[in-house]
Amino acid sequence: MLLMSPTARRLSALAGACLLSVALPALPVLAKEKTRTKPAAESTAVDVSYSVSIPQIDAVDSNVDDAVLTEILSGNVADNADALAGLTATSITVPELEVTVTGDQTGEESFTATITINDLVLEDVVDGVAGGVSLAGVDMVSDEGTFTFGTLSAAQFDIGGVLGIYGLVDASEQTELQTIYTDFTAEGGTLSADDVECTMGPVSGAEFKARPLNTSFVELMTMVERLEENPDDVAPADLGALMRMYADLFTAFETSEMTFGGVSCDGVDEDDQAISFSIAGMTMGGMSPGIYPGISMDGFDITVDGDGTMSLDNVTIKPTDLTNVIATLQSAPDTVDDAWFEENMRGLIPAFEGFSMSGFSMDIPDAESEGARIKADIGAFDLTLAHYLNGIPTRAEMSADNIQAEVPAGTGDESLDQLRALGVTDIDAGFRIAAAWDEAASAIRIEEISMTGADLATVTLAGTIANATRDLFSADNDAALAAAMGVAVQSLDLSIVDAGLADIALAAVAADQGGDVATLRPIYADLAKGTMISLLAGVADAAKLGDAVSAFVAGTAKTLEIGLEAKEEPGLGLMEFMAAETNPASILNKVNISATAK
Repeated sequence: MLLMSPTARRLSALAGACLLSVALPALPVLAKEKTRTKPAAESTAVDVSYSVSIPQIDAVDSNVDDAVLTEILSGNVADNADALAGLTATSITVPELEVTVTGDQTGEESFTATITINDLVLEDVVDGVAGGVSLAGVDMVSDEGTFTFGTLSAAQFDIGGVLGIYGLVDASEQTELQTIYTDFTAEGGTLSADDVECTMGPVSGAEFKARPLNTSFVELMTMVERLEENPDDVAPADLGALMRMYADLFTAFETSEMTFGGVSCDGVDEDDQAISFSIAGMTMGGMSPGIYPGISMDGFDITVDGDGTMSLDNVTIKPTDLTNVIATLQSAPDTVDDAWFEENMRGLIPAFEGFSMSGFSMDIPDAESEGARIKADIGAFDLTLAHYLNGIPTRAEMSADNIQAEVPAGTGDESLDQLRALGVTDIDAGFRIAAAWDEAASAIRIEEISMTGADLATVTLAGTIANATRDLFSADNDAALAAAMGVAVQSLDLSIVDAGLADIALAAVAADQGGDVATLRPIYADLAKGTMISLLAGVADAAKLGDAVSAFVAGTAKTLEIGLEAKEEPGLGLMEFMAAETNPASILNKVNISATAK
């Protein structure tokens, strides 16, 4: 199931490239006449040429003449970078700037797109900083459709600062981040092709800061060309330089929060089914050196007419801390080989904080069962990861609430058939898993492992794993394996709350035996008590445990709590559990067991 055909997707890619070129108007990526060709041996060889037309420039009090401005706007930024960085003018207006892109790709039809930028205006320009920059709009027309974007504007646009970022002017004295532009706003627009119509909402951001990159734009392009020519045989020196360049990029930019007013599309998929797709809005948090921001998306919905729907109230991708990744990349030697990657791989893992979602709903066909549908809802889901050590989070929590689904019939799955036999046709469940490493105590605290079924039961497990030393998270695999073999279970606490599951199970048994639940409960309670006392023969408080289990089964208590604690430090290790596989009773003399029912 696809929203758009390859034709429409190419159109949207061109539109995106157009928008990026407008958002960063000084980015030196266009040339007056430029052709980029991949090696002829490649089946995807592509020839792309650009031409620029500027019928008129209205410059007021400009210290750069119209001929040079025309060259700059036509793409020859590098040769005129110093003049552009020192530009001063009351205003510069370009009523129309037209870019024609023509491409030929081996095995595919050629394509042509015309991008028209309307009313480009720079105002109050002093020494390369424009008090305001704006566009009345951007239009793109191609063989495949049209793209239109409304007014764009920004304030305090530092043209020289952008040129300095890419090394086109000398900015060696600048080492700190400086403002490139403020108050960026974009009105939104539309995209239209044969099989899709889209409307895009406004975009805004308060500030963008940057500093010069350590690698110039020319050096970057030269390296990219080498990598493209030999993608399967990258020189170790190029790989090392590329890694240091990435480390530089991760710390060279800072942004304020960005907001996007959403997008709505209607079209057809590859099977000619009507499809609609929408996002109510998105927010991207502020980016800072070494921190990739969180992204929150609201009101996601996709509907295929006569087929299915999927929607989300919100999904949030949490921030990612790249500090350790940057340090590892910066430490890369001049030449990088496989041995370096193997030694430093854990240092290249970013500290991802997790993600969350709420209000998920799905109603789609079941691909494995004709005529059946998969219907499910999730009220909320959250994954939180924190306190990374050598690429491993030492604090983790995952939870979900209101996981609602129908229990399908006739699947042949024994567990599902048993649930339906018990009269359970719908499930409303949840779970939570939370654990954290306590470095001072060399222990892992299992805060909670729980599962809940509405009107069924809640089972919760908590405990402590001892002897969890720092080596458990070591980047040395041998040290980590040795540490893992030395951990021990110090304590476990189990809690079971019956919210109706026992009644359902006993009702099914009573129906099979021709009896009733009230009669069976005391019988099974006595049986459970006798079984527990027999299994725990010789263990202190075995009778109390038997009484607690009996009360729980009888229904006089709805909560059963069982505690297990190792008698000796640090606890039950791997060898004890291996022995218990063949002789379960061997572990009983090494633990204290307690139980209560209430």
